Amino acid sequence: MPTTDIPALHAQHEAVLVRMRAAMPQLRPTEQRIAALFLAEPSATAALSIADLAARCETSTTSVVRFSKRMGYEHLRQLRMDVLREVTRETFETAALPEVSGDIDRNDTIEDIVAKVSTAETLSIADTAKMLNLDSLSAAVAAVAGARRVDIFGAGASSFVGQDLQQKLIRIGRVALNWPDTHAAWTSAATLESGSVALAVSHSGATVDTVRFLALARAGGATTIALTNHDGSELASHADIVLTTAARETGFRSGALGSRIAQLMVVDCLFIGVAQSNYDSSMAALRSTYAAIHRDVPAQQ
Repeated sequence: MPTTDIPALHAQHEAVLVRMRAAMPQLRPTEQRIAALFLAEPSATAALSIADLAARCETSTTSVVRFSKRMGYEHLRQLRMDVLREVTRETFETAALPEVSGDIDRNDTIEDIVAKVSTAETLSIADTAKMLNLDSLSAAVAAVAGARRVDIFGAGASSFVGQDLQQKLIRIGRVALNWPDTHAAWTSAATLESGSVALAVSHSGATVDTVRFLALARAGGATTIALTNHDGSELASHADIVLTTAARETGFRSGALGSRIAQLMVVDCLFIGVAQSNYDSSMAALRSTYAAIHRDVPAQQ
């Protein structure tokens, strides 16, 4: 039977590479090196013997075995097989996309940049759709739909995701507040109570300001929702509901592109679920807000 050290390991085996990315912050340094090699060269790494894999990662065969168990497998050969299945699946999914790999390089052309960004973002969305827990999404929809007020906070690039959700909820008549300032967010979170929802956005799940926001809200009795790439993160530990993305981040684009596009996809699903929960009222509100913006707008010259 597979072990389950990491929460994400309850996912399907075919998403093994996605789970490696999500588990990376929780792995030991030696295990991180093994995971990094699998993620960088999945097909070639899956073909290595346990001794060769250990040598490539400058670690012991015992560490390789431990890594395999940490990822939910009793035997390395099972891990290898699932990696190869995942590579095959990804090959079919990206058949229509440009054949590119790796991070942005100093010598890349504009064509290379477009190809690499579009491929990474397409895969981030596809992986997130595959990994998103539908029960958790349904619970989040119910919580937001029934909330008196929704407070949202995210730092850096995540703040734009929070603003997007706030604007969407306002359009259908929901009371939603997005806090761009950390101290204001903490102050608001400290006043939340039962019947309110606090939603925090953080790709890493380790942003201190965002973790504190959710912890304060939970202490007051609010329902807490975390939107993160790592369901074993500290942020997730303060959440009643965890919505997990499966974004592909690299050093050049860390926290900026892959995570944001995946978070926005989840936000869209959450919003549509909330709107659908009271369909007639939501449609009326959307028509009303559309008319408010477009009524009596001077024609463009």
